[in-house]
Amino acid sequence: MSKIKIMCTSTGCIEYAPERYRDLGIDIIRVHILFEGKEYLEGIGLDPVDFYERLEKLENPKSNLPRTAMPTPAEIREHYDKAIEEGYDEAIVYAISSGLGGTYNQLSLVAKDYADKIKIHVIDTKITSFGEGLLAIMAAKMVAKGYSSEEILKETAWMMKRQEFMGVDGKLDYLIYNGRLKGGKAFMGQMLKICPVVHFNREGECVALESVRTEKKALMRTCEILKEKIGDRSPEDYILFHVYTGPSLLEKLIPIEEKYGIKTNHEPVIMSPVSGSHNGPWLAGYGLLLLRRDDEPLED
Repeated sequence: MSKIKIMCTSTGCIEYAPERYRDLGIDIIRVHILFEGKEYLEGIGLDPVDFYERLEKLENPKSNLPRTAMPTPAEIREHYDKAIEEGYDEAIVYAISSGLGGTYNQLSLVAKDYADKIKIHVIDTKITSFGEGLLAIMAAKMVAKGYSSEEILKETAWMMKRQEFMGVDGKLDYLIYNGRLKGGKAFMGQMLKICPVVHFNREGECVALESVRTEKKALMRTCEILKEKIGDRSPEDYILFHVYTGPSLLEKLIPIEEKYGIKTNHEPVIMSPVSGSHNGPWLAGYGLLLLRRDDEPLED
């Protein structure tokens, strides 16, 4: 039986999630972030709570945006080499969506150099934040139960087809600064106080699912869409958690979701600085991962 190592990019927020996941042996491949003149490896020396507080108070944010950079080939090789040294036959790497940058491609390119040393499966999760990390966590749990890499890849592929990330950007500032909302749309959005409900489409791009007038209506619409996504599934058949950057909008979301009968069944997880820097400190929403029931076919 192959010895399998699970890896995940730092944008998966595993280090910001509950401590019980730290013992699963998941290797974290860190993305770089440059902020206020200092470069960080995500997860080291840059606390996300402090990061979003600093973003909220940033003077002239348009000229002082955080910048991100993918792991270097040398850094990636360190992780692959370590897996070989520790006697692993295979590695499964859950990467931030290719729709958000070149990290997935970089991981895949370096993996080709290891074809005769270790079997590496690089997975484009088509998402970021804890939705990405949760796939790696589920995979690590399957490794512990003795699943083969083929079984793990099929199970997490099933989950990836049904995963959801939905949130509301309380302010459009960072979407505009980062070029995700341009020209007339940016002007009209600010003038009309538009709050987009953002989500990840099946290509792994973070886009506006709907544009709604006023923050409260956007949060209400998010709850309505989420209810539709969950349908009649029992809570044991999904994992639902809050995703947020700064706390201000999350505090407004919680009383609204109660009116819709929405109950999360997992602790909230703050968005990683690399991912959240593009949305800003005013985002709140949900991550949803469906779990396959016995009556649901693995392949469809």
